Amino acid sequence: MQNGFGIDMGTGNLKIFDRSKGTVISEKNTIAIVGKNRMYAYGDEAYSMYEKAPETINVSFPIVNGVIADFDNMQTMLLSMLDEKLSAHVKGSDIVIAVPTDITEVEKKAFYDIFAKTKIKARSILLCEKPLADALGIGLDISKPTGIMTVDMGADTTEISVISLGGIVLSNLITFGGNKLDDSIVTYLKRKFNLVIGMKTAKELKENIGSALPDRKEEMKVVGRDVVSGLPIEMTLKSDIVYEAIKDDLTSISNSIRMILEKVPPELAKDIVRSGIYLTGGSSSIDRVSEFVRSITNIAVNVAEDGSLTAAKGLGKVVSEEDCRRYGYGISSRIFR
Repeated sequence: MQNGFGIDMGTGNLKIFDRSKGTVISEKNTIAIVGKNRMYAYGDEAYSMYEKAPETINVSFPIVNGVIADFDNMQTMLLSMLDEKLSAHVKGSDIVIAVPTDITEVEKKAFYDIFAKTKIKARSILLCEKPLADALGIGLDISKPTGIMTVDMGADTTEISVISLGGIVLSNLITFGGNKLDDSIVTYLKRKFNLVIGMKTAKELKENIGSALPDRKEEMKVVGRDVVSGLPIEMTLKSDIVYEAIKDDLTSISNSIRMILEKVPPELAKDIVRSGIYLTGGSSSIDRVSEFVRSITNIAVNVAEDGSLTAAKGLGKVVSEEDCRRYGYGISSRIFR
């Protein structure tokens, strides 16, 4: 049996399902370039250089707002990761790639071309709508005439979708995700405490002591720069400070979910009320975010285990199981819209 790969190119992380091993590997979707086009590092190693590298090393993220912003570097990094991290032979393999629903056909074709425009010829290249991959990865049966709502909270985007009979009924991709929360933490600390921190430190605060509700009692020491003196300073921050920084952003995401719910046909809405909303993506791991969303939508919220990996696991089913293969499509013959 030929090998196969399910690939989820997220803004924050690049996830690859390897059919031969039945496992998913995940690395930061980051690349470090020296000169014009020589790759210095990629993945977790490149991310460790972010906000620390000299001017001679350019650390960047090839995926922006859910679409490929730097095709050449994304292709170089992906092929290197397959070769070095998985020792994989792409030639003759089956490839399934997750794509956001609410982007243009040209943007979707760029995902397809990552493998189509290379000398290493895969046996087949299919695309799969990311909400379908998420639902499959959670373990839901999407073939039935039952309404399912998924909310994928990624780094740059949040994709809110309603699924029924194996297709997308409604979908909205908003350019609002975990990175916006990090940016809000940076802005809040600068305004409130005259403290300047980096985006990586903001992300650590969000993940370690952040909460979607105000009653978490934890604290964390950070080092930043004092705006007044210009000198480095250490400060202890409490959970409620992080909550104050991100609560408005979480409200905006929750209100977007409400707007989609208002458009759902009544029979599908009945199914969603019964089963609840399925929250996935890396940012779904924020402490008590499910309770926050429920407080605004008045609908139960289920948080996926290992939310950042659900799409890759779902792609694994598409590339491995015959009855799930139909959820993938070729670039010239769209099955779903």
